[in-house]
Amino acid sequence: MLSGSGCAGKNFCTQSAFLNNVNSYSQFGQLGSADDSKGKVADAFAHFTHETGHFCYIEEIDANMEFQLYGPCGQSNNFDGLNAPETVANVPVVSFKSALWFWMQNVRPVISQGFGATIRAINGAIECDEKSPSTVQTRINYYIDNGSQLGVDRGANLSC
Repeated sequence: MLSGSGCAGKNFCTQSAFLNNVNSYSQFGQLGSADDSKGKVADAFAHFTHETGHFCYIEEIDANMEFQLYGPCGQSNNFDGLNAPETVANVPVVSFKSALWFWMQNVRPVISQGFGATIRAINGAIECDEKSPSTVQTRINYYIDNGSQLGVDRGANLSC
């Protein structure tokens, strides 16, 4: 984990920025019972934590992903994702809306299949099927920790 001046997201990825944007996707975290919903939030934050290096990274490491994701994401969230993908790294509102957009479009549809299915939906081609077991385990560890903090059953099917 990066810290201090080496953590670009330190003052960028704030709780208030997230809460100000979660209403853009009102169905985020709303699935089944209150405990089910808390579990789905634990799912999301396990992946958000992993993908951002504990909310320190604010730029996509794989530049190819910017164009694959940010074009359609920008259309849905009113920013020019194709010509100005850096907007995601420069504007907290856009950053969180982008994360929530990706979640709702690509991950939420498989969430009922277990945490392992969410890993597959995000990075299955490069992590699942024993391609990167340590990365998969890191995601699972975040999920277990988040679930414990929220007091929810983490369920089965944790690995892809």
